[in-house]
Amino acid sequence: MNSLPAFSEAELDRLEALLDSSIFKDEAMQLDELQALICAVVSGPEPIPTSVWLPAALGENPAYATESQASEVLTLVMGFYNAIATTLAESEEWELILYPFADDPEELDFATWTDAYIYGTQLGCDWYATAGDRVEDLSELLQPFFLLNGMLKEDAESHQENWMTTAEEQQAINRAQEELPELVAEVYHFWREQRSAVKAPGADLAATSIGSSCPCGSGKQYKQCCGSPARLH
Repeated sequence: MNSLPAFSEAELDRLEALLDSSIFKDEAMQLDELQALICAVVSGPEPIPTSVWLPAALGENPAYATESQASEVLTLVMGFYNAIATTLAESEEWELILYPFADDPEELDFATWTDAYIYGTQLGCDWYATAGDRVEDLSELLQPFFLLNGMLKEDAESHQENWMTTAEEQQAINRAQEELPELVAEVYHFWREQRSAVKAPGADLAATSIGSSCPCGSGKQYKQCCGSPARLH
């Protein structure tokens, strides 16, 4: 299902099962959405605190049975985060986590993945405003995401603008699906280049461990702040 370094298939399966459990009362993202959200969070123009993106991913009030269960979830999610951040930073090959549609097992759901990615781009500063004179480059990079989640077509239709023929649309969708992993990497490096004089995107968060300083800036250790099981209840 994935090729992320330092995060095993067993850990991935366990995280997938936990996200789908009653702990989160159907408020947590599924594994495909979580991968997409994290890709956006680590790629953006400025670091997003764990205290912001973690509730967006897991919901505000998970019903953990024990502190140990909360710690397991946190450890797995942060391990997944770190693996994604490392993969993008080091330009390693990786695979999208995609689920098939329930009514069409032969077709993969790119719309859900790109929806979660776009949601992740909105958790911090305004990407388009921050892009400055390179906003057109950013728009071009993100356009396939909006094509795959259907928003590009909806926008064209709502403004009564011409849209592609069915054949042209399918060709564009097929190309966007094929290029999506590379596009995610290009967005990451777009912002990395923009911030070349600053530390790499997500560096604070990617380095987060249970005993390190919390990326929210409180000055406390991660496990006593955003990483505290009590904060996750």
